[in-house]
Amino acid sequence: MFKQIFRRTLQAAASGSLLMLVMHAVPAQADEPTLSILEPKSGQTVTSPFRVRLAAHSMTTRPAGKLVEGTGHHHVLINHGAVGKGDVIPHDDTHIHLDNGQTETMLSLPPGKYKLTAQFADGEHRSYGHMMAHGINITVK
Repeated sequence: MFKQIFRRTLQAAASGSLLMLVMHAVPAQADEPTLSILEPKSGQTVTSPFRVRLAAHSMTTRPAGKLVEGTGHHHVLINHGAVGKGDVIPHDDTHIHLDNGQTETMLSLPPGKYKLTAQFADGEHRSYGHMMAHGINITVK
């Protein structure tokens, strides 16, 4: 009986050690940076003008102009997908730059169906690529 208790104790200890070894061998992943469009929701019907609210996760939002690692600013792209990593985001009517570090803007669009893409970029407007982009589809009444 003592051998059986000893064996079970040894097995339990070994299992616990193995679990601890696995926990230390697999490092916890840091929060991956992501971008969200908080408002409007995908599929929503809105009337112009409407608010677009954005949120960057695991990165800091700051005004454009300076390159600071781990920071950037928002853009709202109208009927465009994500901009490739490192590519400069164009300045035109369908690429809205929130250069002052804003996290929201008001848009006025004529009635129709639209794709809105939020894109995060560094201080020189170079895109962080697909990992820092989020697209939705909306209808403007």
